[in-house]
Amino acid sequence: MLSFLKNLFSQKEPEVQPTHATQSVYTSIDENIHYIKQGLYESDDIQIQKMTIQNKQSVIIYLETMVKTEQIQQNFLDPLMDESIELDNKINQLLANPDFKQENQLDQVIHSMIQGNCVLYFEGETHCYLLNSPQATHRSPDEPPNEKTIRGSHKGFIEDLDSNINFVRKRIQNPQLTVKYITKGDEENIKIAILYINGIANEETIAQVKERIEAISTDMIFSPGYIEEMIEEKQFSPFQQVLLTERPDRVDANLIEGRVAILTEGATDTLIVPVSFFTFFQSPDDYNNKYLAGSFFRILRLFSFLGALTLPAIYIAVVGFHFETIPYKMVGLVKGSIESIPFSPLSEALVMTITIELIREAGIRLPSPIGQTIGIVGGLIIGESVVNAGIISNIMVIVIALTAIMSFVIPVYELGNTVRLLSIPVMIGAATLGFVGIIFAFMIIAIHMCSIESFGTPYLSPLTPTRFSEFKDGIVRVPSWMMNRRPKDIQPQKKIFQKDSREWDNNE
Repeated sequence: MLSFLKNLFSQKEPEVQPTHATQSVYTSIDENIHYIKQGLYESDDIQIQKMTIQNKQSVIIYLETMVKTEQIQQNFLDPLMDESIELDNKINQLLANPDFKQENQLDQVIHSMIQGNCVLYFEGETHCYLLNSPQATHRSPDEPPNEKTIRGSHKGFIEDLDSNINFVRKRIQNPQLTVKYITKGDEENIKIAILYINGIANEETIAQVKERIEAISTDMIFSPGYIEEMIEEKQFSPFQQVLLTERPDRVDANLIEGRVAILTEGATDTLIVPVSFFTFFQSPDDYNNKYLAGSFFRILRLFSFLGALTLPAIYIAVVGFHFETIPYKMVGLVKGSIESIPFSPLSEALVMTITIELIREAGIRLPSPIGQTIGIVGGLIIGESVVNAGIISNIMVIVIALTAIMSFVIPVYELGNTVRLLSIPVMIGAATLGFVGIIFAFMIIAIHMCSIESFGTPYLSPLTPTRFSEFKDGIVRVPSWMMNRRPKDIQPQKKIFQKDSREWDNNE
């Protein structure tokens, strides 16, 4: 079935081999100006300034929307205008600056201008100089609104790739932290950074990440979600096989464990691989609190996942097939709630589920004050009205409300979407065969999850294959001084995480 869908939506187009014409720098100023203007398609933000520096004709070319003109004047033009030093000596001094370099290919010059470089050319020479002076439009690294924590770091990634890597390097001051750049997007030319700690991350995993990203062929990478869909193994699976986070501290922790991070220019989301299903239930607050509280809330999230997946289905199965399972004292209450409802339990559940999703989507898209109003209107007025009108039973409203709350407890937004989608086929199974239908639906989901791997890591690890020693930071969280080894499922090169940190207690 999956192969059929893949072939159905895949359209093979004839391959067009790109042409990579290169042109060396001309000896004439006018020829260089003409070539650059043609290469940028006569864009209106091209600025060209001709000048004479120590009796030598020169020109400076840049995109006014990409460079900081004050920096060009202070750092480069003012020193060049100083006639007390010979021009050649000043050029040699400037070449020692990493923001000033020499280039002899005009195609590379055009590409550098798009990245925020200014071009300086002298008449009669076969090379030009690139002055790096990009405009800085960075925002403050505020805490991500969808990954808030009570304790610990409150810093979040921003839309600048260099700044994001700086956040990681400030925390992990290790020379083995390696950054590899890959440029993707035939029309966009966006920079992607692969981060890992050499000597800890599995070399095969690193090679797979590079291979899959190198294989991407597209005009544009709109967001990290594009990369996620390109590199994950089960393309049609509803489960996330890559962890997305906007928190530098979470990226740091996963890099130390031996995972690989993928950062993209212009995006705050970072992709982390490999991961397992239980990785999505971990939160930084688990490690900022005592281990008992961390374990309790992690188990609560797992319970919430199961509840959001099955609670409406259980209600449908009980009302439609297994009414005898209701406690005797509640039979009259349940019967009185549903006997006047004109719709089946499945129809009730689907209507309420879709209504909740409409309210949630409207609250996200609208401005914050209006979004809060929508939530109040939906929760109070609509919910009360449908019950009073006899369209939906009051117990169904309670069940769907609890289901929505449980789905919001899951710390990863994408997995919350997954559980809300999967609850629909589970409800259909319950409406068809009762508890047996729920079991069948669970079997299909479990079999599918067992078949998933994330870059060689079993998706349900450490549950399958069972490794009880890995439960200490998978399903629960044991004290930090007991977590002496890295997770085996990601196959790190360095397996020991720490030595006995409480050796002082043993010596007393």
